[in-house]
Amino acid sequence: MKQKSFFMALGGVTAALAVTVMCLGTMIPLATYICPVLCAVILQVVLQMCGRSTAWMWYAAVAILSVLLSPDKEAAALFVFMGYYPILKPRLDKLPFPWLWKLLLFNIASFAMYAFLIWVMGMAELGDSFREAGAVLTVVTVILGNITFIMLDILLSRRVLKR
Repeated sequence: MKQKSFFMALGGVTAALAVTVMCLGTMIPLATYICPVLCAVILQVVLQMCGRSTAWMWYAAVAILSVLLSPDKEAAALFVFMGYYPILKPRLDKLPFPWLWKLLLFNIASFAMYAFLIWVMGMAELGDSFREAGAVLTVVTVILGNITFIMLDILLSRRVLKR
């Protein structure tokens, strides 16, 4: 019983921390991409301490609260579309050619997120910014996104806690 209450308290406190981090995303322009990464690191701690089922529930709670409360909808969408990655990472590491699957997951999720934001949510200014930037800058942005994702994967590979 004591361990269950510890997991519940840890999940609640870290979820509150993650939602606060997501809400702070509008203060610094680059934080649109930093805040979801920080939340993924917090999720890694929850995953290692509490297990997969608690981590999935934590992800769902933080994703819903981020969408509802965060003023930066792009950062919230990034967490919704890629925030679960620390939970899937151990399984992807066991597959043959893990980097292929990881990068494929990241790119599909990224393109799906921007398509959702532009065409479903009506954030046409995102599409306009890609058109104004041109093809070369858009490709550079995709490459930098992949490099950032690889750095996140390396960061998550280094165990935060030794269990």
